[in-house]
Amino acid sequence: MRSPRGSELPVGWLTASRRTPFQAGLLALPARQTELLFVTLDKSDGYHDRIAYRDYAISPERFHWQSQNSAGPDTRVGRRYIESASNGWSYQLFVRQRPADPYRACGPVRLESWEGDRPMSIVWALAVPLPARLFRDYSVLRGA
Repeated sequence: MRSPRGSELPVGWLTASRRTPFQAGLLALPARQTELLFVTLDKSDGYHDRIAYRDYAISPERFHWQSQNSAGPDTRVGRRYIESASNGWSYQLFVRQRPADPYRACGPVRLESWEGDRPMSIVWALAVPLPARLFRDYSVLRGA
């Protein structure tokens, strides 16, 4: 996985022999109190309506993300997002345009706001702004 600037970002879990064991777009690492958020923007191929989340860059510094359909403000996972400023959990965002593309590491994010229930709509503030090209590729206006 590469950062927006192209450098490798090790996370110490995924390796050449240990690949992603998940389909949900999340990898929680409880021992590190870190969750990796994997986002595929183009859901037109191979996704059904139940998982067609609305994910997009709002600005170079902000990203709109929808949780899984099971997360709400009254669930363990939903509370973990909402209380992340004080509970010790941190989040890392990885984004790709299509399923065949590699993920790009967008770095650490922190909760800015949330609303809704099953799924929750969350606005993450990016610690490192997206470069202009990635913002254009990841924004809600992509392809317009």
